[in-house]
Amino acid sequence: MMSNYDVIVIGGGPGGYVAAIRAAQLGFKTAVVEREHLGGICLNWGCIPTKALLRSAEIYHYMENAKDYGLVAEKIGFDAAAIVQRSRGVSGRLNGGVGMLLKKNKVDVIWGEATLTKPGEVVVSAPKKEPMQPQHPAPKGTLPAGTYQAKNIIVATGARPRVLPGIEPDGKLIWTYFEAMVPPTMPKSVLVMGSGAIGIEFASFYRTMGAEVTVVEVLPQILPVEDAEIAGLARKRFEKQGIKIITGAKVAKVEKGANSVTATIDDGKGTQTVTAERMISAVGVVGNVENLGLEKLGVKMDRGIIVTDGLGRTNVPGIYAIGDVAGPPMLAHKAEHEGVICVETIKGLHTHPMDKNKIPGCTYCNPQVASVGLTEAKAKEQGYDIRVGRFPFVGNGKAIALGEPEGLVKTIFDKKTGQLLGAHMVGAEVTELIQGFVIAMNLETTEEELIHAVFPHPTLSETMHESVLDAYGRAIHI
Repeated sequence: MMSNYDVIVIGGGPGGYVAAIRAAQLGFKTAVVEREHLGGICLNWGCIPTKALLRSAEIYHYMENAKDYGLVAEKIGFDAAAIVQRSRGVSGRLNGGVGMLLKKNKVDVIWGEATLTKPGEVVVSAPKKEPMQPQHPAPKGTLPAGTYQAKNIIVATGARPRVLPGIEPDGKLIWTYFEAMVPPTMPKSVLVMGSGAIGIEFASFYRTMGAEVTVVEVLPQILPVEDAEIAGLARKRFEKQGIKIITGAKVAKVEKGANSVTATIDDGKGTQTVTAERMISAVGVVGNVENLGLEKLGVKMDRGIIVTDGLGRTNVPGIYAIGDVAGPPMLAHKAEHEGVICVETIKGLHTHPMDKNKIPGCTYCNPQVASVGLTEAKAKEQGYDIRVGRFPFVGNGKAIALGEPEGLVKTIFDKKTGQLLGAHMVGAEVTELIQGFVIAMNLETTEEELIHAVFPHPTLSETMHESVLDAYGRAIHI
């Protein structure tokens, strides 16, 4: 069996399915090869189901603090199985939605594992990988294993958890994000190794649900990609909630008990041990670039990342790469945008490489953290003479009405031109606010336009306006 396509996308995650839909919109005969689940890690085991878990934790938190809002809530508790079931249901709904979108756009779905045997040819075999359970069913009407040809092949195979030697996850005592998302019962104590977005979100979830939580980070700062001031404020809030945080230290050794893990933590000056029922390894992810036939075809790689030209093109004509396999930041929205750029480049439209400095990052812990652009330290490092504006949530009427007065919006401007270089936030719902600054940066907005913009009252977004005003000595409410 051999079928011909204009575009075959290997991987049905956010980057892959968006690229496939855009290709179909542009008139290409398109297929997606998927071995496990449409929507990729994001919809099935990442971004979406974790947000469902965190929403349950948030509501539980409000129930526990009902008296702060003049309410009475008695006999407060939770059902761990029901929390997980809701999360899986949300994931399943969106997984099915991706299948419907592909069908609507007449994109074929080929079920199996792909190997590039030569330029323009993909051999699909039956899936060998054991799917993580519970697994959503494959969509109806998928095409079987076989040989398929395409003028353009886009690799969008995503990533998997990074594993450190000697601290390999076993699915029982040492978890990755997979197991952490479907706990059979809520552990009484959790040790989280790594304080990036994944680690901090799980730390926040399990602490809110009542677990004793310890976070270990090898770098001196938690949330290492964030502005140091914002990360410091977030840390204070986490510690106030009872999360123990150890920075500048590594997990040197792990010993497993019958139902616990004891970790030896080394900060370079000495060691200490921490015992917890479960340990979550959240030390980043690595791209799925193996067993695709890329090396045989001479596709250039650099430390496990497929090298592209910024438009998705590799050094081999007709082979493209997007998303996690094409390098950091390893974010779903980055992958989606890369997919569109890649396909429009194939079509011959006028495209330009994505400016990675304008990709927002969000962490959905309590408090939330969001940012775009340069941190204060990076701006200084790059030689900018800067203005920095800050506005605390305590000066915002909506934040006080919500019972969320702890937070900060920080903006960084080029003193010479008024260019917005970066924006950084910590506090309630900041992940929903950051896009305003993303749009501003994409439109090359200066402080003058932001100052003259009218922000609705009462909203949390007024903190954004006041932060800009503060950078120019004009803040009103502080």
